[in-house]
Amino acid sequence: MPISTIIVDDEQLSREELSYLLKSVGDVEVVAQGSNGVEAIHLIREHNPELVFLDVQMPGLDGFQVIKKLVDKKHPLPQIVFATAFDQYAVRAFEVNAVDYLLKPFDKKRVAQSVDKARQKLAGPTSSERLESLINLLEQQQKPQQQKVLLRSGGRLILVDQKDICFATIDEGIITVATSSMEGHSNCRTLEELLESLDQNLFWRAHRSHVVNINRIKEVLPWFKSSYQLRMDDRKHTELPVSRAQTRRLRELFGL
Repeated sequence: MPISTIIVDDEQLSREELSYLLKSVGDVEVVAQGSNGVEAIHLIREHNPELVFLDVQMPGLDGFQVIKKLVDKKHPLPQIVFATAFDQYAVRAFEVNAVDYLLKPFDKKRVAQSVDKARQKLAGPTSSERLESLINLLEQQQKPQQQKVLLRSGGRLILVDQKDICFATIDEGIITVATSSMEGHSNCRTLEELLESLDQNLFWRAHRSHVVNINRIKEVLPWFKSSYQLRMDDRKHTELPVSRAQTRRLRELFGL
């Protein structure tokens, strides 16, 4: 019997590429696809797949949180293959665990190896403990991203926690960062540079000029021509536009 499989990735091209490669492997049936963590939980509960290819970094509910919620709910765990963007050195540490990984961009031979590993584990006893140890290892790899951010404000240099940042915006080459209680300027030259130092699970490029902390979005406001604005949780309740290119991501993120 083919291995019932679900693919969850916030990038459509990644889902399509992985689905195409799995067809070439054979004995794999992709029964559903999802684009975020909330969909992942729903689809796993609905289909009870044997294997899930799960993106690590997704806006909102990430791959780790998906597994934790399933464990907390005592739902039977499928075999999990994480899709990661970690470098090869970090990934090697995960090979001793019960689940596999795929390093993006995907490779046909590597996908086939992941399916073979999953097939072998399906034939043997399951081990939630080893899966949870992998989650802990992956979370440890993310911790360096939780560093503070340096801002200039009123002649002072202030260190702020990333979780306190509401949004960052760029205007005429100057990046302004707003927290719940203050505003300051970043020394970064571009939003891309700032994003590299931020937690990719928290911060989203909603517009070419704006980066937002998804946990600091207070309200989603319908706008003209099926577009949206975000009312943020800073002291001014700033309203920021969502670009047309990111409107679909917003709908997926909050189920609009």
